[in-house]
Amino acid sequence: MAKFLFVMTGAAYWTLKDGTRHATGYWAEEFVAPYRAFTEAGHEITVATPGGVVPYVDMMSLRPDLAGGAETALGLEETIRSAEALRRPIMLPDARLDDYDALYLPGGHGPMEDLWQDADAGRLLTAALASGKPLGIVCHAPAAMLATRIHGRSPFAGRRVTAFTNEEENAVGLAPMARWLLEDELVALGVEFSKGEMWRPYTVTDGNLFTGQNPASSAELAGRLLKVL
Repeated sequence: MAKFLFVMTGAAYWTLKDGTRHATGYWAEEFVAPYRAFTEAGHEITVATPGGVVPYVDMMSLRPDLAGGAETALGLEETIRSAEALRRPIMLPDARLDDYDALYLPGGHGPMEDLWQDADAGRLLTAALASGKPLGIVCHAPAAMLATRIHGRSPFAGRRVTAFTNEEENAVGLAPMARWLLEDELVALGVEFSKGEMWRPYTVTDGNLFTGQNPASSAELAGRLLKVL
């Protein structure tokens, strides 16, 4: 049995460039698909958030038209309700990489509010990358890579990654309102960014780093992580 640390956003909103707050959190599928895959394989999951707050699910991700149908949406809600790890998160500053076998970061717009500048998230990602332990990051969660910068340099520079793209942000109508776009910031960080078709599963592996482009990529990413454990 392996121990997974889920590093998750504690934000309930994303501040847009005009100062308004866009309700968000984590995206349901990006938590649920890997959670199911890992727990069904017998692995243990601990959730860590800034401040130890219980993570907020983005309610948009539970809408049947966005979740893939009413039955799928109900299944997502059921898993979220039954996931004890979600109700008992530890504080991110208390998380020690040595206690876990792998790290996983689900997205949603929440990480664009808090994890992108969270020193503890940056510490854990830097340590995980150097350790060789599997590190999975999906959709908007690669924003946490921005927190790994020290004097403007990041250990993720030069790594092959993917994340939620500018095209996808435009397609959901939020790009014009965003303070910054994730793809642009990752490219500026120095990563080798690649992308697949919008909304389709697309994952990139670079050593022990596994990244997924969008919510549809989370199940595929989980499968890749399971294969290397």
